[in-house]
Amino acid sequence: MLNDTIKKKEDWSLLKAEDIAHLAVEMASEKKARDIVMLNVAEKCSFASYFVLCSAESDRQLEAIWQAILDSIKDNGILPQHKEGTPQSGWMLADFGSVIVHVMTITEWDYYKLDKLWAAAPAVVRIQ
Repeated sequence: MLNDTIKKKEDWSLLKAEDIAHLAVEMASEKKARDIVMLNVAEKCSFASYFVLCSAESDRQLEAIWQAILDSIKDNGILPQHKEGTPQSGWMLADFGSVIVHVMTITEWDYYKLDKLWAAAPAVVRIQ
């Protein structure tokens, strides 16, 4: 677990974008998210280095995944620069600067197909 490898909270100031993205993947996995994908978009867009995408089977699970990701990253001193969406909208987004996290319901996942839209970006992690 990523938290176990970093001994002190002040060490999080050294955290790289990739580490933040891996932590988001880890938390999504713990909350049983589906279709978890971490994409390296650094060479494909100018506003981020990584996208973390995942889906939830219900609004309630979406909220649980979202909270786990935000709480875990916040507990280590990192706050999102921007966040938007609600469980009822089916899509929630958190912008951590060079890491953008998208949590959406399966309906939204199937409709928007962000993983296909960004298919040219290499997948660092893919958990089905």
